[in-house]
Amino acid sequence: MDWKDTLRHTSALLGPMRAEQAATAKGFHELHEAALAPGALSTKDKELIALAIGISKQCNDCIGFHIKAAIRAGATREEVAETVNVCVLMNGGPGYMYGAKAMEAFDQLS
Repeated sequence: MDWKDTLRHTSALLGPMRAEQAATAKGFHELHEAALAPGALSTKDKELIALAIGISKQCNDCIGFHIKAAIRAGATREEVAETVNVCVLMNGGPGYMYGAKAMEAFDQLS
């Protein structure tokens, strides 16, 4: 999978939706910013949690966007790998398969 192309494609799909459903898009963006702001947990930790949920929900786009954000927040490959390990523990085979996708995304997007 080409992660940069995948994220460009998804972003292009979201553009018209943001225009057509501006209030929902604005609300989601505000929720996103508030939830990932540093607090008791750092933004990096929160992005790794979001990544784990993306893997668990088998959402390629969530994996890509949260890998990209985790990298921006300072996550290392080792931290991503340990996040994947927890996903394998909690999700078995699907966590392993989507965890491999997350590692591929990290390598392509870092």
